[in-house]
Amino acid sequence: MGDHYFSEAPSSVDKPRRIRIPVAGREVEVTTNAGVFSPDRLDVGTRVLLTHTPAPPSGGDFLDLGCGWGPITLDLAGASPHARVWAVDVNERALDLVRSNAAELGLDNVNAVRPEDVPADVRFRTIRSNPPIRVGKAVLHDLMEEWIPRLDERSDAYLVVKRDLGSDSLQRWLDASLARDFSVRRHATAKGFRVIKVRHHGTPRTEPLTIG
Repeated sequence: MGDHYFSEAPSSVDKPRRIRIPVAGREVEVTTNAGVFSPDRLDVGTRVLLTHTPAPPSGGDFLDLGCGWGPITLDLAGASPHARVWAVDVNERALDLVRSNAAELGLDNVNAVRPEDVPADVRFRTIRSNPPIRVGKAVLHDLMEEWIPRLDERSDAYLVVKRDLGSDSLQRWLDASLARDFSVRRHATAKGFRVIKVRHHGTPRTEPLTIG
């Protein structure tokens, strides 16, 4: 079986290449490689996410879940230099690329790590993710159940998912599965993708009062 971008140790031959991407409002050159997601260009879904989400908070811990070679991580780190950005992936080649790209761009606020290396007590001021849909629904749901509840209070997650790969069903599942102090809505639609916004309100929402 060939490599998937979610393989832990891709066996494909190294084919490093340089591409240009937007990072925090400027065009930069970064390195990608074979054996990672979308090595030849910034993929459409990630571009939609970067274009249709608000600026991140000025500080705190951020999460890029399924970071690949790092376009979301690099944008977050460049936009919020006082934040700490956790770039999480199981693909070691992808993590190496994130580290080298961050170092080349002078972004010293990036931690590119495997999921188990994120301390359990870290809570996130924002989560931005182009999640690995092709791992399958069960694994994807496990990822959402593990990471979305780690949003800090009054904080947001933004997930970009292609419409024909189940964005609307994922939105419904999140709405049904998360605790009452979370809300889920469609934030944007562009180029065949949905951006789903998950808000952690922090205080359980009460039912409307009935008077009389």
